[in-house]
Amino acid sequence: MKAAIIMGSTSDLSKVEPAIELLKDKDVKVKVRCLSAHRASRQLSEFIEEINNDGTEVVITAAGMAAALPGVVAAQTVLPVIGVPLSGSVLDGQDALFSIVQMPPGIPVATVAINGAKNAAWLALEIMAVKHPELHEVLLAERKSMQEVALIANDEVKAKYE
Repeated sequence: MKAAIIMGSTSDLSKVEPAIELLKDKDVKVKVRCLSAHRASRQLSEFIEEINNDGTEVVITAAGMAAALPGVVAAQTVLPVIGVPLSGSVLDGQDALFSIVQMPPGIPVATVAINGAKNAAWLALEIMAVKHPELHEVLLAERKSMQEVALIANDEVKAKYE
């Protein structure tokens, strides 16, 4: 299983690292790049061509402000692209969110919450699980564990107030 994560700036790395860690924890090979759609467009296109041909199954893109990166990537591949809008501007990520969700018909970018890189990784895992039954089983077990934790919390609240 292979995924790619592309961010527009090294200042985005701390917001993206949880996604990298989650994917690696689930035995996904991850290629990570810092390639601005504006400042490194040729190198970005070369990397997209590389992942179009190396078995990469999904791409996570993280960008703030104008957030052109997810759309530029989606325009050059038919791989699923997940956009992570990042905060950091005076609009605190809303500018990036609106940019990423407003893609033209035929060039979709799945979009998660502002600074939602970890959820982007979960979505990427779900996309890959369609093809990889072993990953599907891992995700089902994760969901069961989440449910158990939630029910324990519920029991604690009930016990405290009944």
